Amino acid sequence: MPEKVSIWAEGAPAPFGHYCNAIKYGNTIHLSGQLPLDPATGRPIPGDVEAQARRVLDNLNALLQACGAQLSCVMKTTLYLVDLRDFPAFDKVAKEYFYFLPPARTTVMVAGLPGGCRVCLDAVAELKVPEGPAKGMI
Repeated sequence: MPEKVSIWAEGAPAPFGHYCNAIKYGNTIHLSGQLPLDPATGRPIPGDVEAQARRVLDNLNALLQACGAQLSCVMKTTLYLVDLRDFPAFDKVAKEYFYFLPPARTTVMVAGLPGGCRVCLDAVAELKVPEGPAKGMI
């Protein structure tokens, strides 16, 4: 039976509360919601939604690397936005990070996020992604 392992990464900010940045169970990785926090200070970065999206995706990538994975291993994300009008700005940045076959995604509008952040992203990834070229729509 696989072991449940808690994942922490120096390149990602520490959690705010009593939870892990990520849990690895077998080949599946569940990544907690990542806010646009500077890993060195734990504080939200300044800037617009595009800047915050980059920080969120960099934090997510640092956690994935600590698990031995990469962004191409992400299967599903949930995007939390304070304002749905920010969706195009986030999507523009996400296309730079998920330039291959993008993961499935759910987007949710929320009343607020910690520290006045405008965006948060959680994810589920698989360590072993099927080999072969990524397929488009079927």
